[in-house]
Amino acid sequence: MPTIFITGAGRGIGLELARVYAASGYHVIASVRNIAETKSALDFAELIELEVTDPVSVAALHQAMEHKTIDVLINNAGIIGPDAQSTTDMDFVGFMKTLEVNTVAPLRIVQALLPALKRGATPKLATISSMMGSLNYASSDRVAYRASKAAANKVIQCLATDFKPLGIAVASLHPGWVRTDMGGASADIDVKISAAGIKSVMDRLSLNTTGRFWNYDGSKLDW
Repeated sequence: MPTIFITGAGRGIGLELARVYAASGYHVIASVRNIAETKSALDFAELIELEVTDPVSVAALHQAMEHKTIDVLINNAGIIGPDAQSTTDMDFVGFMKTLEVNTVAPLRIVQALLPALKRGATPKLATISSMMGSLNYASSDRVAYRASKAAANKVIQCLATDFKPLGIAVASLHPGWVRTDMGGASADIDVKISAAGIKSVMDRLSLNTTGRFWNYDGSKLDW
């Protein structure tokens, strides 16, 4: 049975991804910030309490997973950022927090879980990014969020370069504008459509297609 590790699996896209992969026969390891609050929704998964920005918590994850195997890793945990994040009105503390969660933490998790990924048969990893981070998509709202996702995409490119010789395929994924707490009720697509699309992209991901930016529908996006 293959194993997938999903961060931020307590709600939204992460929770639906956990359900989709479990239904497909995967052993799901789901990281959440509070097990007590999410246990009932993820009763089918192995739960790990994790704060992705806390070095102590991530070190404990590394120790717990060091001798296990992960076939797929999806860095899903993320935040939209502070209320004030325009070019003329920026909450700079919130900006730094957004970078910490959306850009730095995924790399921290990858490094912690690398030994487990190396044991996978055809290991794959992805970070849930956003088209809002594409340098070809010019808009000036949500500056902290956009910048964090653009930086996350660059980290993914670097990982793909370094991990191809290790046999690990890497992707950046745009989940679509999804009706979640973050996306809002007026977003374009349901979480089920997004999660199913993400899994389809990951199923087709290989070393031949590593290091690319994908839409949930399988189309290739510009960096």
